[in-house]
Amino acid sequence: MTFGQQPQPNPNYEPQGGHTLNAGYGTQPQPGYEYANAGQSQYGQANTQYTQYVGGQVPPQYGQPQYVYAGAGAATVNGQVAYSYEQAERVSVAKAYGEMTLGLIVTALVAVAAQVTGAYYYFLAATGVIGLIGLCVVQVGMAIVLGMRIQKMSVGGARAMFYIYAALMGFTLSSIFWVYDLGQIGIALGVTAAFFFALTMFSLTTKIDMLKFGPILMVALIVLIITQLVLAFIPGVSSMTRIVCAIGLVIFAGMTMYDAQSTRALFQAYESQGPEMIRKISILCALNLYLDFVNMFLYILQLFGNRD
Repeated sequence: MTFGQQPQPNPNYEPQGGHTLNAGYGTQPQPGYEYANAGQSQYGQANTQYTQYVGGQVPPQYGQPQYVYAGAGAATVNGQVAYSYEQAERVSVAKAYGEMTLGLIVTALVAVAAQVTGAYYYFLAATGVIGLIGLCVVQVGMAIVLGMRIQKMSVGGARAMFYIYAALMGFTLSSIFWVYDLGQIGIALGVTAAFFFALTMFSLTTKIDMLKFGPILMVALIVLIITQLVLAFIPGVSSMTRIVCAIGLVIFAGMTMYDAQSTRALFQAYESQGPEMIRKISILCALNLYLDFVNMFLYILQLFGNRD
């Protein structure tokens, strides 16, 4: 070869077994191979290295194709991420139910204290019906504010408001000790806890989507509230009251299943916004579950308890 003449490929050269081909003077890539630039050689010529044999097996000295190992690694990583996500979701749901349980404990302690000390009796004696209505309005207002402004509140502020709400509820519910004896209250509480647990486990394990029944449950709840307000001013309708209590129990059983699945859905929706938002959402979910439990308890107590 003289100076200035282009190198010609050797027609008799054939690659053996897909080995690495170093492109030197006069060597061209052969069909059926792909080459990757491996950098510049010391003579300024580009060295090419075998990456994948198209249409054949990878040579033993190059091991298995890289994409096989990458796929296995990705599958492992994805499995770990999925496991971590499911574990975080279970922890978040458990935290919401834990907050709910603490709220119920606060309610029970305040109710017993108000009954023992007579605080609720003295409050009604001093304020009358206006005080009772005002107490109910404050509780409803706190629940609405907590539900609407939970994202703008601090975690400590939201938690404090929830426990204050639970304490006010306990103060109001201390009146049940005037109507029912302790045995009936204890039985109703135990039945409610078992019923609530069964509904929660069913809703978290079933494939039935309870979220689509949300609008129906809300309409039924509004009708129930209006009906109870009307019956409160109509004397001599005790049989009708029991029917309404039975309907209310069914509605709040559905609300319990709805809120259980809604709790999981809310954590999935807000998990990307950080742990602080998750703590706020856990308090909001605890409030919803708390209200379901308290209302079911009251309906069960009215259905099966003997009024004094």
